[in-house]
Amino acid sequence: MINCIIVDDEPLAAKLLENHIFRIDHLKLIGKADNAMEAYKMIQSQSVELMFLDIQMPHLNGIDFLRSLSQKPATIFTTAYRDFAIEGFELEAVDYLLKPITFERFFKSVERILRNTAAPQEDFIIFRTEGMQHKIFLSEIIYFESQGNDIKVVLATKESFISKNKITDLQATLSSKGFIRIHRSFLINIDFVSAFNTTEVLLGNHHIPVGRSYRQEFDAFISAVSKNRLL
Repeated sequence: MINCIIVDDEPLAAKLLENHIFRIDHLKLIGKADNAMEAYKMIQSQSVELMFLDIQMPHLNGIDFLRSLSQKPATIFTTAYRDFAIEGFELEAVDYLLKPITFERFFKSVERILRNTAAPQEDFIIFRTEGMQHKIFLSEIIYFESQGNDIKVVLATKESFISKNKITDLQATLSSKGFIRIHRSFLINIDFVSAFNTTEVLLGNHHIPVGRSYRQEFDAFISAVSKNRLL
C-alpha cells in the first residue's frame, strides 16, 4: 500500500481525487488538508509516500510548499492552470495534472509510481516429480542432495521430495542465487548456514559434510559473504 494525502482547498476537486484514490487498491488515503501548514503537520507525523498537491492555495502555494520540504514525498501536482508546469517538473514532481482530472489521466500518472514501487518477484524453480510440476521458491530450499540420477530437495517446511535432476545442472543455475556446492553430493543454501568448520556445515538440524576438494571454494565464499552480512 502507498500512503497518500490530498492537499487542496477546493472541496469538489479534493472529493474527485478521493474517489479516484478509492478505485485503486494499492493507494491508501491517510489524510486531507486544505492548506500547506496542515499538510506539513501530516508529513511530519505520518509516513506520507505520495502527495496530490494543488498549486493555487491560500498563504503558501503548492510550488513554494514543496520547495520548502527537506524530505519530499513523491508529488503529483493538481491545478487548473498550465503556467506552473515547468516549475513543477523542476521540483521533480511525478506529474502535473490539469483539472478537472479524469480517472484515466489520474491512473496513468499513478501507474508510474506503482510500477517503480512494485515488489520484486521472488525467485523460484520448477521441479518435476511423478507427472507433477512443483513451483518451489529458492528461499524455501535448505539444500539439495544428489542420489544417483535423482536429486533430493530438502525444504524449510521439513518436507522433501525426489526429482530427476543433476546436481551439476542445479549448481550452474543457482550459484549466483546464494547456493554453493560443498560436496560432490550436496548443494546448500547459504542463508540457512548456522555454524560451520573446515569439515562440516550445520543447516539448522542438518549436518552436511564439506568435501575436501570443495573446502577452498567454500572458505573463499564464506569470507566474501561475511564482509557484507553476519551468518
